[in-house]
Amino acid sequence: MVYSLLKMKLPLISKNIDEEKGLTFDFLADLQGKPRVLTGHDNGLITLNIVEADDVEREKSRKAMKEPYRTLIGHFRHEVGHYYWDRLIDHTIYLDEFRSLFGDDRENYGEALQKHYKSSSSKDWNQHFISSYASAHAWEDWAETWAHYLHIMDTLQTGSAFGLRVHPQIAKPEDHLDVDVTQDPYETVDFTQIISAWLPMSFAINSINRSMGHTDLYPFVITPAVMEKLSFVHKVCYQNRFF
Repeated sequence: MVYSLLKMKLPLISKNIDEEKGLTFDFLADLQGKPRVLTGHDNGLITLNIVEADDVEREKSRKAMKEPYRTLIGHFRHEVGHYYWDRLIDHTIYLDEFRSLFGDDRENYGEALQKHYKSSSSKDWNQHFISSYASAHAWEDWAETWAHYLHIMDTLQTGSAFGLRVHPQIAKPEDHLDVDVTQDPYETVDFTQIISAWLPMSFAINSINRSMGHTDLYPFVITPAVMEKLSFVHKVCYQNRFF
């Protein structure tokens, strides 16, 4: 994840240097008689419960939380999204556009989460959000979208490094499933070029996973509404690059 942030040339500094605006990590374990360690973000401090490194425990959480994708890197990408909301969105020229796409961040966060966990998400959440959890609050929508943006960027960069080509024999030209992954997404300004490479690449990877008896590597559908949010994230990141 840190490699991605460096490639994106975003402001990245340790709390050892800047206590107020820096970033740091706590890796903690549950202790008997102590409150459970919760993965989360608080003003640049990202806390991760190390039990998430246990495959069995993480699978239990994945099923209990109804999350089709739950990994350590996914947690890091999500939580650092909260950090960059503070750095790139709050009190900036992007805030109004953010609210028009993601919702009003001034909504009571605690109440929104309680409401989300007490009642099921609306049946059409997947038309507007990348995940059910993203529908809980504007901050979580941003963090979930941010995480998926980093999923896409890093995976495509790996594909370009390997010179990956996707030309399925069963596809028709109108399916738009042919692609040569040659561009480094971190150096690509136009997000439509990025997503045009991602869709056939993720389709191919999911198909390979199924051939090995595994679930889809990327079990998500990017709708036009989610595409617009991802494009916004890309714009904000690109316009805040530190050269």
